Amino acid sequence: MIRPWLVPLLLPMLLCSMPLLASDTGLSTEAERSGFLRTGRYAETIALCDAFAQRYPQAVRCFDFGTTPEGRPMKALAVSTSGALDAAAAQARKLPVVLIQGGIHAGEIDGKDAGFLALRQLLDGEAARGALDKQVWLFVPVFNVDGHERFGAWNRPNQRGPEQMGWRTTAQNLNLNRDYVKADAPEMQAMLRLVEQWDPLLYVDLHVTDGAQFEHDVSVQVEPLHAGDAALRGDGLRLRDGVLADLKRQGSLPLPYYPSFVVNDDPASGFEDGVATPRFSHGYFQLRNRFGMLVETHSWKPYPQRVRITRNTIVSVLQQVARNGGRWRADALAADARAQQLGGKTLALDYRTTEQSRLVDFRGYAYTRTLSPVSGALMTRYDERTPQIWRVPLRDHIVPSVDVVAPRAGYLVPAAQAALVAAKLRQHGIAFRTLDRAATLPVQTFRADDASFAARSSEGHQRLSVQGAWTPETRAIGAGALFVPIAQPKARLLMALLEPQAPDSLLQWGEFNSAFERTEYMEDYVAEDVARQMLASDPALKAEFESKLEHDADFAKDPHARLEFFHRRHSSWDAQYRLYPVMRSDEAPS
Repeated sequence: MIRPWLVPLLLPMLLCSMPLLASDTGLSTEAERSGFLRTGRYAETIALCDAFAQRYPQAVRCFDFGTTPEGRPMKALAVSTSGALDAAAAQARKLPVVLIQGGIHAGEIDGKDAGFLALRQLLDGEAARGALDKQVWLFVPVFNVDGHERFGAWNRPNQRGPEQMGWRTTAQNLNLNRDYVKADAPEMQAMLRLVEQWDPLLYVDLHVTDGAQFEHDVSVQVEPLHAGDAALRGDGLRLRDGVLADLKRQGSLPLPYYPSFVVNDDPASGFEDGVATPRFSHGYFQLRNRFGMLVETHSWKPYPQRVRITRNTIVSVLQQVARNGGRWRADALAADARAQQLGGKTLALDYRTTEQSRLVDFRGYAYTRTLSPVSGALMTRYDERTPQIWRVPLRDHIVPSVDVVAPRAGYLVPAAQAALVAAKLRQHGIAFRTLDRAATLPVQTFRADDASFAARSSEGHQRLSVQGAWTPETRAIGAGALFVPIAQPKARLLMALLEPQAPDSLLQWGEFNSAFERTEYMEDYVAEDVARQMLASDPALKAEFESKLEHDADFAKDPHARLEFFHRRHSSWDAQYRLYPVMRSDEAPS
């Protein structure tokens, strides 16, 4: 996939700039042995995991943390020269844990080969000497294992190398980097168990971009920085900027935002920064008061260059944590304590980027935009032999778009929905209790004024968006209901799951769609009779109806809407239609 005219220009330089290959092949990869033209199959990952543990038994533990739908083991390496190779020891010694994963999109496999390269160099003292004394590195070489083994050329058609690679989605055709909240995939459920066990301070997700052609070779985004706990945002900024500075010193052209055009395929439209929703890794971990980092090397850079940059990023991250991880860990634990005091306070559940922009100098290439004789569309074509500075707008003014006041006590989930919600809460390590007796309580309920089902399936779900508000009521709560207290470290994550207007809530992923479907109707001829009786017996209703006829032309000419006016006011109307089956409470039930 490397253009022939680029090979003599780039490949010798890139191979010379790579760190030295392993002196013996026992700990080297197929990528190294092939000059970074190929990547190995998953059997190599299994073998290397065991080989590193055998070669460095005091510093490396290889273990399985799950099994894929196709029966393959999910491998992780716990690495530390401190002697802490399990979660309990790391916690007892107050060591920060860094979880770095490759291959969540298994065609974007730079992280696997870069990670094994960095691992050997760190253990041999060739890079970041002493960094592993002060932390535990959890390395997951391939997250999407089944996708990795759907192996072939052109699985990433707009990516230069390796010669063959894995597939973006899992064997169940799920995109793991859309699954952190809903956690449908067995692989994600295994990852969340690993996260809950180890509580990593920092979760690093290694990717390769799609998109246009330009000189910049990597982007790094971190949260909390624009979102999450306010006091942690400064640490997130220092982490991001420290890594960017290291990469720049090593010859990269790094970016602090994902380089995706505002208008597809139009460089002049510029770029937009933002806050990822928690379906994505770096949007999810800030809700746990931990750091999430998204690393994206540039797909049009050759594989040797991308692996080198990814290796440099991994080493920089571990150096940053070695220097600052103790303080950042203490700050994260303090954020946990603050999260337990969020009841009754306003939290942002979603963010937007405003139209406000500033001009930036972006390292691109000369390009033309002409009508294509193939597609008939306006297409951009780049000339990589002619670097060019693009003076383009960057929109990076980010503000909350959905603000919600947290309940003072927590959430109540009726028994009918308890099994579904309890399973999700357990996956994310959120505490709750089951009520053993019925009670009548003052609560807040959410009834949707408008509910819109998505026209197309997404990740096997029909998504739902709602408009409405919480209103006070007194309701009977049966035994078997769940009470989920807001006073817990993962309060932000809890709200992301259960607030109906949160962008990746269980409601918006379609888990409660049946509550928003009509199941009982009144036939028109019955509604006609009911309407006549109601008009005759209720002068105020009659006046309201006549006023609506006079002032609402659409209503007046819609027979269905006119009959619905009466049905909604009749005792036969389903009072639970569009009633969200989760309640909020300002008092904890006894």
